[in-house]
Amino acid sequence: MKTNIFVQKAVTVGLCATLGFGAVLMTNAPVAQAASASVSTGQQIVNYGKTFTGTPYKFGASTSTTKNFDCSSFMKYIFKKYGVDLPRTSVKQSQEGVAVSKANLQVGDLVFFSSGSRSTGSNITHVGVYAGDGKVLHTYGSPGVTLSDLNSGNWKKTYIKARRVL
Repeated sequence: MKTNIFVQKAVTVGLCATLGFGAVLMTNAPVAQAASASVSTGQQIVNYGKTFTGTPYKFGASTSTTKNFDCSSFMKYIFKKYGVDLPRTSVKQSQEGVAVSKANLQVGDLVFFSSGSRSTGSNITHVGVYAGDGKVLHTYGSPGVTLSDLNSGNWKKTYIKARRVL
């Protein structure tokens, strides 16, 4: 008899739990979920920017179009979607936020380059966004929007500085 009562109680508890969870699911009530890794704003900006891969480069491109970009209009456009209003030019963008060393770059940091002298940092002519793993997302010349290796070739030679605006 005691076993029978125990089984009845176990079945009743199980049934109530099943009905209760079913009711929660049917009403769209919030259900506790395991914490998931959130994507940083910097990563969201880079992911959004990557959707424009191959978009043509055009010097002086408008900031209100996605038909083409120049380097600073591209940065202005992709950052604006996430609430960061950057100035129009790479020189002005290089004065925003806080300085960050190349060794401490985080995804979403702006990185700046010069086609000329690196001595003063005042000859900034190009900007991109650090995409992680030593890559920079930017636009220039014939590839248009592309990923390049920050630590080789022209980009290594002409790197000036980085700024964190997030």
